[in-house]
Amino acid sequence: MDLIDKPTKIRQGEELDIKRVEGFLKDTIPGLSGNLAIEQFPSGFSNLTYLIRVGSTDLVLRRPPFGRKAKTAHDMGREYRILSALHPVFPYCPRPLVYTEDESLMGSPFYVMERIKGIILRKNLPRDMVLGPEQVRQLCENLLDVQLELHSIDYKAIGLDGFGKPEGYVKRQVDGWTERYKAAWTPDAPTFEKVMQWLQDRMPPDFKRSAIIHNDYKFDNVVLDAHNPLKIIGVLDWEMATLGDPLMDLGSSLGYWVQADDPDDFQAARMLPTNLPGAPTRMEMVERYAQKAGITIDNFDFYLCFGLFRLAVIAQQIYYRYYHGQTKDERFKLLIFAIHILEKAANRTMEE
Repeated sequence: MDLIDKPTKIRQGEELDIKRVEGFLKDTIPGLSGNLAIEQFPSGFSNLTYLIRVGSTDLVLRRPPFGRKAKTAHDMGREYRILSALHPVFPYCPRPLVYTEDESLMGSPFYVMERIKGIILRKNLPRDMVLGPEQVRQLCENLLDVQLELHSIDYKAIGLDGFGKPEGYVKRQVDGWTERYKAAWTPDAPTFEKVMQWLQDRMPPDFKRSAIIHNDYKFDNVVLDAHNPLKIIGVLDWEMATLGDPLMDLGSSLGYWVQADDPDDFQAARMLPTNLPGAPTRMEMVERYAQKAGITIDNFDFYLCFGLFRLAVIAQQIYYRYYHGQTKDERFKLLIFAIHILEKAANRTMEE
């Protein structure tokens, strides 16, 4: 039984210059020898992720997508910086190896890190992976506990003070994501006007203690131990990490959380196995977080609605590129349906 996440053939239009990459890596990373081969990890909709195999050594290369990109998104240097600061105190982070801004190599900055080899869950469990209800609940709780562990790190002590602007974070996020949605809107997308106004009207003050937040923390961004799939051994995709309100991070995570009793339309948009027998509900996850953090959370509808809206904006930004012919990736075509479903889910959250 082999459940390890595997790369595949590189998508058309996203190829790398093997000779240039090989020369750069062998010049900058000590001890690399042997022939170089490149494959691509097929999942994910934002930064591109490649497996670089040099002899018996596996490395992972991350670079921005091709085509138009949001002005402040896909900052490879920023992603490399947080990995460098976090890895010594948060071992779930991959160890970063090298970063370059030399665009002559592939037309953009990129960085390389060690590969954390393990299981990555997608929409459904792998065919050969069977978990009972108690195991599913334990895995979901472990996922939450690692997120809380991240939120508990003293970011000033590891040199990340100034990595973000935690003051005014909630307002800045609501305003910023509203602007991004309007900029990426296409005529076949919902307006989200009701949702955007509701978020403006119900904004809470920032949480009393800011934290390092991942901003896209979910099952397919964590790596599970192949020998003990209830154990999380890696956290990936740090491109949106910053300093801010940890409850906003939790809301963003639970925006992905489709539970077993959700309506059929939301079930159709499910991307992760969060509806399995034994999986906690969204509110059970919130209650566990509050209990372990020693806090009270009585307005989580705001954070969840924001998480759903934010997810819709991300999908719309990606769909914008497909709509305008800036990418040929056929996966992006279906995102418009997910955006409509997310609007309905946000409306339900506001009405509950």
